Amino acid sequence: MEENMETKPKVAFVCVHNSCRSQIAEALGKHLAGDAFDSYSAGTELKDHINPDAVRLMKKIYGIDMELTQRNKLITDIPNPDVVITMGCNVNCPSLPCKMREDWGLDDPSGKTDEVFEKTIQTIEEKIINLKNRLFDL
Repeated sequence: MEENMETKPKVAFVCVHNSCRSQIAEALGKHLAGDAFDSYSAGTELKDHINPDAVRLMKKIYGIDMELTQRNKLITDIPNPDVVITMGCNVNCPSLPCKMREDWGLDDPSGKTDEVFEKTIQTIEEKIINLKNRLFDL
């Protein structure tokens, strides 16, 4: 039996360009916590593609092809979220009404080594699992 989609909170992962950390968080949110919340990512400005290193490493580690299921989006392109997670880009996010907001304070791994990328991906995975557990407890 399919769950009522209205009952799951909507979580928005927000970053400036919506090309790397927020995209990884959206993919891992869908992959690891799809039963707990719906994941969206968005930015305040757009790049024309998802970071190729993020795409490559997410395929390698999880078998997830973000280019098949995700695209760069502006905040205005996603539904109103219940939870807003900023990635740590020191950006003044537009006021998004939500029930819960937090900043994960992650440095952008763009242009850095695979090791730095993998550490960022691992941190996002841990934070997604933690968020899933907290939202289940609400």
